[in-house]
Amino acid sequence: MLAGLLFATREAHDRPGTLTATLPFAAATLIEYQARTAIAAGASQIVVIVSRLTPELIGALARIGKRGVAVDAVRSAGDALGKLHPLARVLVIADGLVTTESVVSALAEERDDTLLVVPEQAANGEFERIGGGVAWAGLARMDARRLGEAAAMPADYDLQSTLLHVLAQARAERVELAPEQTRQGHGIEHRAALLEQRGRAVLAASMAARPSWFDRTVLRPIARLAVPEIARRGVATLAVAGAGGAVGVVGLAALYSGWRVSGLLAVLLAVIVAELAGALAMFRDEAAVERGVRVAVLGAPAVAALLLGQGLGSAALLLAVQLLVAGAIAERATRPGARRTWWGSAPAYLLVLTIGVVLGVPVAALAAGAAYASATLAAAVEALRQQA
Repeated sequence: MLAGLLFATREAHDRPGTLTATLPFAAATLIEYQARTAIAAGASQIVVIVSRLTPELIGALARIGKRGVAVDAVRSAGDALGKLHPLARVLVIADGLVTTESVVSALAEERDDTLLVVPEQAANGEFERIGGGVAWAGLARMDARRLGEAAAMPADYDLQSTLLHVLAQARAERVELAPEQTRQGHGIEHRAALLEQRGRAVLAASMAARPSWFDRTVLRPIARLAVPEIARRGVATLAVAGAGGAVGVVGLAALYSGWRVSGLLAVLLAVIVAELAGALAMFRDEAAVERGVRVAVLGAPAVAALLLGQGLGSAALLLAVQLLVAGAIAERATRPGARRTWWGSAPAYLLVLTIGVVLGVPVAALAAGAAYASATLAAAVEALRQQA
């Protein structure tokens, strides 16, 4: 089995009394993000070395436990060893480390004791030098018995540094971090302001990973600004989703009453707010909320298109139905990773309709939306044929 060993012992340099592990990061706290990467790599248990249990840390550990893994807070190497299975493989994540799931997962697959390293000349001030011209990059994979060796050291030694030197003396294999991973934000940070910047970069990267042009050009800049602020204020994901839902209901009611411009603008705003709630739910591992948001993001534009068409006559309603059918089939036909940047999506179709109505050509907007959905469907089907 794989276990994650995390650290919550060091205080932020610019927030005296606050543990780095509990600083806001990517819609949650840093230690929750670290646990998320370990769980994604296959960890079924999380052990956290703590110096003291603050209310913020207790809350973070409780939220990690809701992800279906065992969570234990301990104060020493001996205590940690007692919580782990003797044959456990342990993934060590340094206090204050920011990295990506791909880096953590790659190291978790190593069979022997392994240290992730960077060249000494490329190391920042937080990376510990371990000799041989390299510095530790904040990630390690080891057998649980190494904790026993660390427990034999004097109790006043820093446990993270002690484990590092135990592994170095055991001649653990060294794997060099790829330079592009450093450019993508891999590093150790104990300053709240800079950690927030890294969190924004992680959010931006998650949005950039979505191929849709709507996600990249509309959602990405909004999420980069709004999500960290929402997280800092401690706003619940359900509250954000509920606000989006309320705006969406008002927008659909306005459309039904014939207020096309204000109605579509409200529904578009509601979809954007719902997408922000989806980003929060993803980083907070709130799967049920994420699924609900996904349904709402698909459903609201469909209902809006039908209401718009219904108010413009039978020909317009037929175009709305064509848009709905083609868009729904294209969504079902698209395989993960196969979507092209220009392909349509429910929010993208809604944006096309909104622009057309604002310009005073609602029927043409429905025709453009239907043609866009049909072109996306044709491209998705062709992609399926090439993969067959």
